[in-house]
Amino acid sequence: MSDKSRIPAPSHPFRHRLPVQLRFNDVDMFGHVNNTVYLQFFDLGKLRYFEEVLGADFDKSGLAVVVVNINCDFFEPSFLKEGLEVMTQTVHIGDKSITLEQRVVTRDTGAVKCLCRTVMAGFDPKTLQSAPIPDRHRSAIEAYEKPLS
Repeated sequence: MSDKSRIPAPSHPFRHRLPVQLRFNDVDMFGHVNNTVYLQFFDLGKLRYFEEVLGADFDKSGLAVVVVNINCDFFEPSFLKEGLEVMTQTVHIGDKSITLEQRVVTRDTGAVKCLCRTVMAGFDPKTLQSAPIPDRHRSAIEAYEKPLS
């Protein structure tokens, strides 16, 4: 088991959780989930997070962001028969960027398998330049992440 003191506490409780399904080809010859598979889980978590947080606005106009940095810390291996989920939250919104924290955890115990921080920059696909995060998206994210009382 991992030394839990190495795993940073989240800045606030995760509201968004997405169960993920493991497939036979997700594991390596040692029976561990391959590290590259976690990035696929995180991408799916990002998609479902923004769909939930932005609703129809995400489907209609999309959130034009591109990934500019990803950092993953792996704490303990995952195995084929474990029930896993991806937790996603926004931990920072700048003028032109959003920082997400995501964790892959076991559904039954909450053991953190992997932690990822992703910085996504606003992007204008017409000009191919950086762009501000729209106020309507910022407001929706802030409202969603508002601490529960």
